[in-house]
Amino acid sequence: MKINNKKLENAIVEVTVAFDKEEWKESQKKALNKLSRKVKIDGFRQGKAPVAVVKARIGKGKILEEATDMILQANFAKALEEAKVEPIAQPALSVDKIDEEELQVKILVPVEPEVELGEYKGLEIKKTRVTVTKKEIEEQLANYQSQFAELSVKEGGKVAKGDTAVIDFEGFIDGVAFEGGSGENYPLEIGSGSFVPGFEDQLIGMGVDKEQEITIKFPDDYGAVDLAGKEATFKVTVHEIKEKHLPEIDDELAKDVNVDGIETLADLETYTKEQIKNRKQNEAEAKFSDDIFNAVIENTPLEVPDAMIETELQQMLREVEQNLSQQGLTMDLFQQLTGKTLDDMKAEMREQAEKRVKFNLILSEIVKAENIEVSDDEVDDEIKEIATYYGREFDEVKKLFEGQLGQIRNDLATRKAVQLIKDNVK
Repeated sequence: MKINNKKLENAIVEVTVAFDKEEWKESQKKALNKLSRKVKIDGFRQGKAPVAVVKARIGKGKILEEATDMILQANFAKALEEAKVEPIAQPALSVDKIDEEELQVKILVPVEPEVELGEYKGLEIKKTRVTVTKKEIEEQLANYQSQFAELSVKEGGKVAKGDTAVIDFEGFIDGVAFEGGSGENYPLEIGSGSFVPGFEDQLIGMGVDKEQEITIKFPDDYGAVDLAGKEATFKVTVHEIKEKHLPEIDDELAKDVNVDGIETLADLETYTKEQIKNRKQNEAEAKFSDDIFNAVIENTPLEVPDAMIETELQQMLREVEQNLSQQGLTMDLFQQLTGKTLDDMKAEMREQAEKRVKFNLILSEIVKAENIEVSDDEVDDEIKEIATYYGREFDEVKKLFEGQLGQIRNDLATRKAVQLIKDNVK
């Protein structure tokens, strides 16, 4: 077996394997013997016909095909080992040359890319300074005010912005009712933006128990593709109008919010300020991390094989499915609601998946370059946190993760690499 390697783009190694003539002849002989056991030829007992007659009946092409399968099954792993390549995904194989005298195949092997580190220390990245304005606090207090508003029936009035109209509605496109376009006794707050743009505004001024037709156009990017960009007519009847009465922003509202330790409006304002500050700090930290993420990738040009991106896309889809499950949704229902296929979702996530693959490869190289190590105690501390989170005993959880301790160690090393980059930002 003669083997040659050639590096291609996108971290693909082309391995050319030329089999020895004697080995190839022996494989053809074995293939013929195997196939001949299944062939019946008139005038001869099973397996006793002359070789020339059997070969003529089976055909040269079938024998060469079977011989190729047999020699590759016996030598595929050995060929990759001798070529000193470690595939990260299923290699692609093709026959380059084949006849009774020679067999040469090409194997395209996706491998982990070589990383030449660019600048990852001393990055000039600014973290957003967090401030909380009086206006932001007032807006949140207004939200609390709205949450504890009371509704009362609006006798003899007409629908106004801010009111809640209890309606029946049925939608039609080209005179035909469409699925999901109807409802009865639906409480719709006017101005909430719950319905398609234009729908709520056209209810303003309607009275009780009078049917009215309104026309809207679904946005071009509407989730349900069969409705996107189309004009629809709705028959709407208002059964009841309720107007909102906002409570005063005072100590009583503060108590209604029902947070431990909040008794006065001043307490609520302090609490609100702290909540807004925490949210904005988390957002600032997320942006800071994202800016680092992009800068490190930009400084280290790197091509990655499609197989690695596809693996990351599958992981991202699993994350989406888990998040949907926590909201009580399934992937199938999500696709129906958004009108997106799995291919659509993968196309949207592909750029992010590629970045994640690149960043992880770079971090792995930083771990090596900086001789970052993780102690057994640090691994145990991580397992203790997991055990505490799930309310389980440490020994029990450690046993569960017995086969994944290496992955935990790698994850901790990667976190250290990220922290090293952050600590060295200018």
